[in-house]
Amino acid sequence: MAIEVTELDSERLTEAIRVAVPDRGLRQDLRAVSIVWRRELLRFKSDRLRAITSLVQPVLFLFVLGTGLSTLANRGMPAGIDFRTFIYPGVLAMSVLFTAIFAAASIVWDREFGFLREMLVAPVSRSALVLGKCLGGATVATCQGLVILALAGFAHVPYNLGLFLTLIGELLLLSFTLTAFGVMVAAQIKQIQAFMAVTQMMVMPLFFLSGALYPLNGLPAWLTVLTRLDPLTYIVSPMRHAVFSHLNMAPAALAVLSPGVTWNGWLVPIGVSLGLVAVMGAALLGIAILQFQRTE
Repeated sequence: MAIEVTELDSERLTEAIRVAVPDRGLRQDLRAVSIVWRRELLRFKSDRLRAITSLVQPVLFLFVLGTGLSTLANRGMPAGIDFRTFIYPGVLAMSVLFTAIFAAASIVWDREFGFLREMLVAPVSRSALVLGKCLGGATVATCQGLVILALAGFAHVPYNLGLFLTLIGELLLLSFTLTAFGVMVAAQIKQIQAFMAVTQMMVMPLFFLSGALYPLNGLPAWLTVLTRLDPLTYIVSPMRHAVFSHLNMAPAALAVLSPGVTWNGWLVPIGVSLGLVAVMGAALLGIAILQFQRTE
């Protein structure tokens, strides 16, 4: 016996089984930012091997390279200043460099396994997803930096609350900028091998051109230009200034070891340097958001 379904019954049935989709809005976007941020923390917490291996290279630079070269480098150092003290700000930046950029690698993994598509079809703006990813990566990288910060005494850097708060703020700024850069790169790459190759090719030049291992004055003209184009330079220099300003040093020695960043003889103020890093972070975040808007 056939049962006739009227148009009115069909509409009622459709209403009964319709899936309720929440409206988009600021509240939903903030919740999405929080969820993505917490997901990054949970992934990092569950991956202890990643946390340990990310610290190996900074520790090697600080203790092995710093100790090995100290005999040679200390000949040009002022009395009472160790080579490990000089490279400590650069090693601190290095501790968040790898973690922040590689935090974006999970985007490539999510794309390969289909999870990224599920996130993109969620009823939230894609900018919220990108922002949550950048904040999560910045938080994880800064936590890594805190471990190296705890080793400050081994580099003869004083445990000073004001100094540590300054360095933590600069680490957060650097971590966010680097994570935004990693997300921007990951948005265009579909294979994890290609992402690792691209980032490895760029990470080490960023570190070595930042002045982490040598002063920025007295360099050849071509190297001076490259160091000024490196965004990491504008965070390592303020870090070194913060560290050395808490040491008992003569003004002449401070001018040699921490000369700051200059543009054609003009000394760039620390606030301007940090502002440039913040602007770069915002620009990279905007580019990453635009790329995700076009991602299908």
